[in-house]
Amino acid sequence: MTRAGFTALDEELKTLKSVERPAVIRAIAEAREHGDLSENAEYHAAREKQSFIEGRIKELEALVSLAEVIDPTKLSGAVKFGATVTIVDEDTDEERTYQIVGEAEADIERGLLNIRSPLARALIGKDEGDSVEVKTPGGQKSYEILSIRYI
Repeated sequence: MTRAGFTALDEELKTLKSVERPAVIRAIAEAREHGDLSENAEYHAAREKQSFIEGRIKELEALVSLAEVIDPTKLSGAVKFGATVTIVDEDTDEERTYQIVGEAEADIERGLLNIRSPLARALIGKDEGDSVEVKTPGGQKSYEILSIRYI
């Protein structure tokens, strides 16, 4: 994963452990003080939130412990992990720019393309000026690679 992706996951993990977890523990304690737990909606909601937080902490700890951080600025050449690629749709002339990142940090709305996505797999190993064919739910799409940067 990229340094930015690792930092974001690590920050989320720290926030969950130092802010969210203590807050939900306090909420459970307050809800217990209200008496009968079988009909206490606040208690059940707090326990459900605690379960979610603990699950997310375990997930993030696993991701962070196994993460291999790659610095894209030290890379060059054909498209590979970490590349920022500008492509143009050969049918609509619409340009888009994506950075190819790990699954945990992917966010298509922010231009962070999952390396396992069909588009990223088609781009890997290609150079500027190459065309790629991608099978999408809407049919076959053709893209031309305009630029490859490692930033």
